[in-house]
Amino acid sequence: MKITVLRPGELGEAELTRWRELQQTDPELGNPFLAPEFTLGVARLRPRVRVAVVEDGDKVVAFFPFERGRAGIGHPVGFGLTDLQALIAPPELCLDARRLLKACGLGVWDFDHLLAHQPTFAPYHTVRRLEPVMDLSEGFEAFAEQVRRAAPKTHRTIRYKERKLGREVGEVRYVFDCREEAELTRLMAWKSDQYNRTGRTDRFARPWIVALLRHFHRTGFGVLSVLYAGDQPVSAHFGLRCGQVMAGWFPAYDPRFAKYSPGMIGHLHLARSCAAAGITEIAMGRGGKEFKEGFTSRQIPIAEGRIARPLSRHCGGVALHWARTAPLNKARDIVLRDRRMYQRADRVLKAYARLRSATVRRK
Repeated sequence: MKITVLRPGELGEAELTRWRELQQTDPELGNPFLAPEFTLGVARLRPRVRVAVVEDGDKVVAFFPFERGRAGIGHPVGFGLTDLQALIAPPELCLDARRLLKACGLGVWDFDHLLAHQPTFAPYHTVRRLEPVMDLSEGFEAFAEQVRRAAPKTHRTIRYKERKLGREVGEVRYVFDCREEAELTRLMAWKSDQYNRTGRTDRFARPWIVALLRHFHRTGFGVLSVLYAGDQPVSAHFGLRCGQVMAGWFPAYDPRFAKYSPGMIGHLHLARSCAAAGITEIAMGRGGKEFKEGFTSRQIPIAEGRIARPLSRHCGGVALHWARTAPLNKARDIVLRDRRMYQRADRVLKAYARLRSATVRRK
């Protein structure tokens, strides 16, 4: 097989068409994070993004999008932002993973949300998990009935709080595809506040991430949805759409309305609006949010791990990278698997955030 590494902007219309054809060979490849639009969008802001084009004879059989870091350390495109990663290829295709890395000039490739059923990287999985999906293929009412059966208390609570929000704040309405950039700015401000309030790293402190969301919003690849009570926006969600699949990405809400659970109300409205727009599933991504359990229709097996080429010129950088990341990844996996540990860790992060905020005010 022949492997050619290109900048995403060097892909022609024939290659992009073939990429989309290969997405149709595996239902899980329909996720927006695996669409060429995502790789092309990130590449506008991250100059180290590349795509390996794998050919068998005169036919392209796979695309491998990646980011090349320092010392030959490779990551999936938009690492840290993506909830699904994969080789864009038919599900049965098995490549020589180390040969692929060599052709890409990588000494190591890290992944944390990789489709687990693909055989190329299967020997290098260290952890497997499940990502939840909301199945809307039978329509919203069928999905809502599933939620009522799976989590009746959650469903009743959402409906009660929505009625309460309408009575006390204003009539509830939902805009599925909001084109106002000011509302996107508001969502990012809410999300930054949430990150800081809960002790997480503020992703929107990075200008390239802000620019990426604005680009996807302007091009229509990103869908901004806003829940209003009267004239006041109370929650919002920014996701990515590829055909019939929506990838949940950045939900946020105004903390002044927290007692109404506006995020959960918004998710139910998102499901209704997606079904009406012809979207058959919403990939919710990995995370410890308990409400996802009631909304989950099925789950996608994903994997975390890394592959390293032995005796490569990058071996020093590979060893250092492993020493820095392996213990942290292991600890994170233990916490994510245990709900009580996750809740304790969440409380610790929030306490740290309060302490940090108090220290900043004193200064």
